[in-house]
Amino acid sequence: MRESISVSFPTEPKRPTIIVSGRNAWALLSLDKAGAKGLTPLTTPAPRWSAYVHNLRRMGFNIETISERHGPPFPGTHARYVLREIITVRALAPEGGGA
Repeated sequence: MRESISVSFPTEPKRPTIIVSGRNAWALLSLDKAGAKGLTPLTTPAPRWSAYVHNLRRMGFNIETISERHGPPFPGTHARYVLREIITVRALAPEGGGA
């Protein structure tokens, strides 16, 4: 079964509704819940954050990537993703229901 959501934009009433499903829907809901502070793959683990963000951007969502440094034990950088628009989400009936 694949969960889907319908996403509208209350501040842009003429903008078309977007249907998002599966892990992309989960990622969008996570970004929306995180608000202005955003989230990182370190705080919200998922196997393919960069892919989910890429897919959502291709659908038209405004998501900012902020590069942040982190320290030991493996110093380097990681991404913080922030949804930069207001959305309204409505759950849809699951796809591919069984018999």
